[in-house]
Amino acid sequence: MLPIPLSWWLTVSAALFSIGVFGALSRRNAIGILMGIELVLNAVNVNLVAFWRYVIPANVEGQIFALIVISVAAAEAAVGLAIVIAVYRRRHSAAVEELDILKH
Repeated sequence: MLPIPLSWWLTVSAALFSIGVFGALSRRNAIGILMGIELVLNAVNVNLVAFWRYVIPANVEGQIFALIVISVAAAEAAVGLAIVIAVYRRRHSAAVEELDILKH
């Protein structure tokens, strides 16, 4: 059985990254923007693990960096959702255009 070529993983990662950037830039809802950022971080994880597997599988740097990115993404999601929930409770809206509450 032949392994999947590296170029396929990079294509999947580029597609995930593109969808994430488009989602983060085109959404007006804060939750949608956070989901786009999560897709971008997952694309980075796919790249890290793919390059680890195909370039130097004896070392574990790719896996360690992927775990670091996963933990940073979890912290970003927790803080981001906490901010969105706090703003939603105050403004009853999660639209990004209406978030001028931080100016005061």
